[in-house]
Amino acid sequence: MMRKFGILGYPLGHTMSPPIHTRLFEMSGHSDDYEIFEIPPERLAQEMPMLRELSGFNVTIPHKVEMLPYMDRLDETVGRYHALNVVDGLHGGLVGYNTDCYGFQKTVETMGASLSGSVCVLGAGGVGRMFAIESARCGAEVTIAVRENAIGLAQRVQADIRAQTPDAAVRIVDISKLHALGEEFHLLINATPAGMYPKVDGMAVDAALLPRCEYLFDSVYNPSETRLMREARAAGCKVTGGMAMLVWQAVKAHEIWDHAHYETEAVAALIDEMAAQVDRDFH
Repeated sequence: MMRKFGILGYPLGHTMSPPIHTRLFEMSGHSDDYEIFEIPPERLAQEMPMLRELSGFNVTIPHKVEMLPYMDRLDETVGRYHALNVVDGLHGGLVGYNTDCYGFQKTVETMGASLSGSVCVLGAGGVGRMFAIESARCGAEVTIAVRENAIGLAQRVQADIRAQTPDAAVRIVDISKLHALGEEFHLLINATPAGMYPKVDGMAVDAALLPRCEYLFDSVYNPSETRLMREARAAGCKVTGGMAMLVWQAVKAHEIWDHAHYETEAVAALIDEMAAQVDRDFH
């Protein structure tokens, strides 16, 4: 019998989850069904019986936190971030996981960077919070760069980091003044929507900062190459875009669901394939 999986969110628009997961199922020898479940928050409770019948599903905004009370068990990764993005229904009840942290770590690892040096995270929203916490857990000296109106949000992230990793080095700076500090960063991470399609000319930081950064990870995946990535590459940085993390976090979901294994080279090829599909379909 064909198993049923899917992506839960609202609104979902042009989600890349179906093509990514369909290819991962094919690569591991499965031919499962993967659907889109576009469910508004007010309908979540009444749709839970249907969701419980699924073999597993991915979860995105706005349900990453709202799904927590419906889980029978939670993986420790969920406890770190108080949010889930993968649900396993194959191994007894509904079990919630956060595979974004794995996707982030694998992206950094495969680009040749490290989370043990100086890391600057641009933005302190949901994904920025995870980047900052994960970097601090791995021993990085973390700088959180935000606009003045987001200082309070950044301070909450800073408090979360210190609660989990008391000896962590973490500070907050004004993003508009970051380039003027004259500091160098091993890894610069864009966790803002700046540069995302259709506002592709946006950049979260002044280009003057980029020559002092060794690596850049831009979490934006549409377009596959942002202006920030182009400018960083021209400044001598080693760069990667958001599609890498999107695919790697999906890979982890398949490891959870099926104990599937994928070679790094095969995942790299899938990242390139999906990045090309984004540019072809959206532009």
